[in-house]
Amino acid sequence: MSRHTVLLDGGFVIHKLQERLKRFPLPADIIALAAAINADASLSGSALLRNYFYHARPLGEAVTHPVNGNTVNFATSHTYKNNTSLLDHLEVEENFAVRYGDTVNHGWKIGSKALKDITRKPREITDRDIVPHIQQKGVDLRIGLDMARISLNRNASTIVVVSGDSDLVPAFKMVRTEGVRLYLVTLGHGVRREMKVHVDRTLSI
Repeated sequence: MSRHTVLLDGGFVIHKLQERLKRFPLPADIIALAAAINADASLSGSALLRNYFYHARPLGEAVTHPVNGNTVNFATSHTYKNNTSLLDHLEVEENFAVRYGDTVNHGWKIGSKALKDITRKPREITDRDIVPHIQQKGVDLRIGLDMARISLNRNASTIVVVSGDSDLVPAFKMVRTEGVRLYLVTLGHGVRREMKVHVDRTLSI
């Protein structure tokens, strides 16, 4: 029997489900999405190897606001609590594996809206204009590496990728060169044409 694996870009999935649900997705929502993908007719007769969920742990440190001097504890934020709860649940979910990138704190920056306002009409910067500059690093790299590993080791004959990141295109090309079928799930997101060019099928989920 043929086997397939599902690779979910966590940040992308959370964002798209949040748009659909109008709330932060629960573990059950991620599990239901994976189940819907695995039940797609295109995967009929194929056995699931594993669902991989790629994300980064949220920043949980306390920092000092550069304008008002107040202590900001990210561990008390809804973002921290929601993401931590989601990841903790998925770590122990059957047929799921969580792969972690890194969370990097670059300090503070002027928010995009405030920057536009100040550029248009110069004024003093207030504490509300300053926002944390936090980035995820290495998530797309880990997705690409797992795609290469799975295809080279022949762990699965089909890989399903849930993402809108065109940086994955080189990995797409490599997977197909190795004779592994590649399906893309965009969750209705508009993606660059090259992402669709280098997959065998785009699934509507």
